[in-house]
Amino acid sequence: MTRKLTALVVGISNYPNGGALKNPAHDAEDISKALLDLGFSVISQIDCTVEDIDRALESFKDNLNSNEVGLFYFAGHGMQIKGENYLNAIDTNFIDEISAKHSSFPLNQVIEVMDSCANSTNLIILDACRNNPFVRAWNRGPEQRGLASIYTPKGTLIAFATSPGEVAGDGAGRNGSYTEALLRHINTPDIPVEDLFKRVRNTLSMLTSEKQTSWEHTSLSGDFYFNISIGRSITIYGADAIADAQFVLKPATPVKDAISGLKSSNWYTQNPALLKLTTADLTSADIDSLFVLGRNVYQAACGGANASISFIHDFHNKIAEVPPEKYKPILDGMLFEVFFNSKGELRKGFKVSRFNDLFELKKIQEFAPSFDFISELLLSHQNRFYVIPGKHRSVSVDVVTETVETGEHLVTGVFFEGINVLRRTGSNTGYDLGAYPIRYDSLIQTISNEMVIPVAQLTVNSNVAPKATKILYPYGSTLEK
Repeated sequence: MTRKLTALVVGISNYPNGGALKNPAHDAEDISKALLDLGFSVISQIDCTVEDIDRALESFKDNLNSNEVGLFYFAGHGMQIKGENYLNAIDTNFIDEISAKHSSFPLNQVIEVMDSCANSTNLIILDACRNNPFVRAWNRGPEQRGLASIYTPKGTLIAFATSPGEVAGDGAGRNGSYTEALLRHINTPDIPVEDLFKRVRNTLSMLTSEKQTSWEHTSLSGDFYFNISIGRSITIYGADAIADAQFVLKPATPVKDAISGLKSSNWYTQNPALLKLTTADLTSADIDSLFVLGRNVYQAACGGANASISFIHDFHNKIAEVPPEKYKPILDGMLFEVFFNSKGELRKGFKVSRFNDLFELKKIQEFAPSFDFISELLLSHQNRFYVIPGKHRSVSVDVVTETVETGEHLVTGVFFEGINVLRRTGSNTGYDLGAYPIRYDSLIQTISNEMVIPVAQLTVNSNVAPKATKILYPYGSTLEK
């Protein structure tokens, strides 16, 4: 599964009667290409009419309702009339304000359409504050130059080429200065969009000798990244280790014998099979065998095999004399098993019963490469996660309860970044199945496991005291994304 991203890109250069701009058409073409490379579906309109924009917006609206992130980009002339912002097309009549108003496209219409759709994140980028000769001809005061301030709905970021009331000139090269700066940074991996636009601002200042200052207004409640680094192709391990249902256990070696025992699903076979392994056995094994060993250690631990549980808890000591190039595949394999099945496919339901035990190892610096390995693999599946496991990020959730007649605290909401993520599962939707008692520490564990966020990175805010014993959790509910 990948991110669902869609964009509408408009660039207008061919304005009539001396109003032509050389950059916007190129800006739109280059932004469209950059967005396509980043995984967006793109509707592009170059040198178009107001009707063309309106029709494109209708198509964009359909896309927004089936995607997670929407982006609108406009390069060309824009203006404010009586505090409202308008985007000018090739058929805008600039003879006076009234004509221009009724033959331009209202920016608020774009904002309202995007806000009304089902997607969670909207980005609006406006390189539309150019020095408009038609506006100058109307003898307006400086306070009416550029675009006016805009209301920004929740979940939206609006980025402007200049600060409110300022204007920008056309660029000296193929692109306008603002879009040139944006293109320099849009592919930077793993940088939140707010930080990216700070970099754009600094580059723009340099390009224009501090004459132009870009500006953003944001009400985003979560993080957005244009470029999340692509999960690496797993070339370090063989295909039969990734899809380990096909892994061949012949010819026999001590590690392959241990794998065979761990696959038995019998504790009396699993435990001695693992306990027999020596440092020399691990050191002499090939990395594919060690990777598959790690996978089977984790699955046996999830099944309750004590030797495997102990192996995870005491991993640091167990591999004390094993070189890094040999213990890393074992930890890589254990982490991989949490998220991927025996066909090498992302699991529909993650294997989380020993998830927190395993992620305790993240605190040990020498194991960082394994957590980098799994986080990079999972980045291309980020829509399955609230935060990417393996990334260093603390997370805060808010638990909301109501006191019922018995005096118990019924959990009614678990809020992540302002959104209640507690929901009924599948066929349970619309039914009240009651609730069951749960200890506070078990509640934390449930939140951690279902949201796939290690307890060590999780802060839970609640009006329920940690020692409270009268907590109820609704049957048939989940926090899974």
